[in-house]
Amino acid sequence: MANHKIAIIQFYPEPNEIESNHIRAVTFIREAAASGAQLAVLPEYHLADFVPSHDPAIRQQCANWKKYLDAYCALAKECNICVVPGSFAELHDDSTIVNATYFIDNNGVICGRYEKKNLWHPERPYVKGSKNDTRHTAFDTPLGKVGMVICWDLAFPEAFRELIIQGAKMIIVPAYWKYTDASEIGMKRNPKSEGVFLDAAVVSRAFENTCAVVFCNVAGPEKEGFAGLSQVALPFVGCIERFENSEEGMKIVDVDMNILEEAEGAYKIREDIATSDWHYGYNR
Repeated sequence: MANHKIAIIQFYPEPNEIESNHIRAVTFIREAAASGAQLAVLPEYHLADFVPSHDPAIRQQCANWKKYLDAYCALAKECNICVVPGSFAELHDDSTIVNATYFIDNNGVICGRYEKKNLWHPERPYVKGSKNDTRHTAFDTPLGKVGMVICWDLAFPEAFRELIIQGAKMIIVPAYWKYTDASEIGMKRNPKSEGVFLDAAVVSRAFENTCAVVFCNVAGPEKEGFAGLSQVALPFVGCIERFENSEEGMKIVDVDMNILEEAEGAYKIREDIATSDWHYGYNR
C-alpha cells in the first residue's frame, strides 16, 4: 500500500453566502492540488445551503446543488485531484431534501455517493435520511477502497463495520459538529464534551476497523459553539494530524496506508469479520 497526501479543509460556511462559499472552497482545492495533495476534503453543508426551515425561499437554496457538483467535477479534472466536496443539501422533486456527499476522482468522475442515514436531531423535520433504502457501500478510487459517512454517522460503529466488510481501507467523514450539540445539560457538565467525543470516536473507529479515518469538520467562531478539531487517525499511531481549534484553514496530511496492513496483522479484525460464523449479525 502507498502513502497518500490528503488535504483536510476546515472551512467556515458563511450563512446565506452559497456562491462566495463555493468560490472560497475552489481556492482551497486549487491550493491543495498545487501542494501535491491527491485528495481534498471539505465539511458537511460547506456551502451553507441548509437552514432548518420550511420557508420556500430558504428551501429553494437547495435546488442548485447539481450546478456546484458539476463545477467540482470539472475542477477535479482540471487540477488532477480527487475531491470530496463536503455534503450538499439536495432538493429533489420540489419537496424532499437529502444530505449527500460524493467522491470525485482526479478525472472528474464520480466514484461514489452517500446519503446520510443518521440525521442529527435538528435535521429530522426537514431532511430525509436514507435509512434502509440503501446500504453503506464501499467503492474503488485512485486511493484504494473508500467508504463515506456524514457527521452523526460517526457515532454508529455499525456503519464502519459494513464498509470494512466490503474492503474499505479509508473512511471519510465530512461533518458540521459543534460544541453546543451536547445540549445545555451536556455543556453544563463539560463545555468541551463534544471535543472529547470526537477525539475518542475518530481514533476508536480507526483502531477497531484497522482503517484510516479522515474527519473534516466546519470552522467557525468558538463563541458560537464551533469546535473544529478536524483530524486524521490511523491504528497503532492514533491521531496523526489535528486542528487544535475551530479556525478556518487547511492541513496537508501524509497518510501511511502501510500501517493498516501492520495493524490487521496484529488484530486480525477483518479476518475475523470475514468468517462465515461471525457472531455479530445484528439481525432483529
